[in-house]
Amino acid sequence: MNLARAPLLISFSGIDGAGKTTQIESLRQCLEANGIRVTSIRFWDDVATLKRLREASSHSLFKSEAGVGSPERPVNRRDKNVQSWYMVPVRVLLYLLDSLRLRAIVNRLRRSSADVVIFDRYIYDELANLNLFDSRWQQLFTRGILQWTSAPDVAFLLDADPGQARARKPEYPVDFLCRNREAYMELSRMTPHITVIRVQSVAETCAEIYEISGQALGRNRDILLASQ
Repeated sequence: MNLARAPLLISFSGIDGAGKTTQIESLRQCLEANGIRVTSIRFWDDVATLKRLREASSHSLFKSEAGVGSPERPVNRRDKNVQSWYMVPVRVLLYLLDSLRLRAIVNRLRRSSADVVIFDRYIYDELANLNLFDSRWQQLFTRGILQWTSAPDVAFLLDADPGQARARKPEYPVDFLCRNREAYMELSRMTPHITVIRVQSVAETCAEIYEISGQALGRNRDILLASQ
């Protein structure tokens, strides 16, 4: 089913434990049940540059634990939450490289045969790791990256209570998740096209995402819901 000449790009962002994976999988299944061809892109796996070096550095330098945290097996991650001064220029360089690669990938995807491309995280999830409140030049860098990087057609930011998010996915301290959430909210104010999904039940979040996605696709939300 070819909905348009170019695929619709949808991204999901938010703090760890906000429910992105659940909502992405729900939307993907819903779209495919309606005959819509979906391509999924995981930012950390498919876009991020120098991935092996970054992972090795977090383990060797910061003693970060590997794996994905769960209530049964908490993980102590030390990477994006490390706020040492020397990490600022490192992040700026890496995020610049990632934005360049993301731009190239988006240009390629715009010419693909997919109807919808769903991004699990986007450049916003990296920029939220910068200090957007106390550093003027980091704000300027962020605005520059936002203007330079191709924006998705629909950008969802899933809001979440940091304490509840950590309970679902115990990897980072609550105080970091609180600061991270504030940075995401600041990004949403800097980037008006980001749609913030307020904290609500999983079912209510699904319904809101279906409705917004359906409007972007030119489809009625009830048609999408009927397939579930």
